[in-house]
Amino acid sequence: MEHLKYVIPNIDHEKQAKAYIAEHHQYNSQIHGSGGLNRYIDNYPAWLTKIEQERHPEPNEARVPTDTYYLVREEDNYIVGMVNIRHCLNKKLADCGGHIGYGIRPTERQKGYNKINLYLALLRCQEIGLKEVYLDCESNNPGSYKTMEALGGIRIKEYYQENYSNNIYRYIIYVDNAIETYHQEYEPKILRR
Repeated sequence: MEHLKYVIPNIDHEKQAKAYIAEHHQYNSQIHGSGGLNRYIDNYPAWLTKIEQERHPEPNEARVPTDTYYLVREEDNYIVGMVNIRHCLNKKLADCGGHIGYGIRPTERQKGYNKINLYLALLRCQEIGLKEVYLDCESNNPGSYKTMEALGGIRIKEYYQENYSNNIYRYIIYVDNAIETYHQEYEPKILRR
């Protein structure tokens, strides 16, 4: 059985991180949950500084405390995905974005990894003290909204947002309930960091 874990990005991941972004470009795939890595691909150390600074800011309309992790397959130490976990929401994120952004690299999709990614994110949200989290995805992304639904997500609205070509679905997940319900299914597949 494969095991997955969250790893805090560091300088040793630079080559893999660049390959992760390049693969998204190769497959013409949107990049989600990367904490803006694609905008720093030519200056990876600056991105590491950015995500470290994002861990502890005072919440305001420009920033909220955010954790960014690589989802790593333990057996080969391979980055299969990423996640961005926001500890709270400002108005912008409450309107569009929510608490969790996640993604899996194109060649590793449809293997169940994103469900494990979201389960790990919910564990982190529980550590932070969040009781409910909001997640958004475009209506043409069934891989994402089916992942949310597979972990107890309830669609609460559909809305239009500028700069998106499709409507957005908003989901809520009750953190403690999701972890209790899906604990037996996902705990054997993860390694705690």
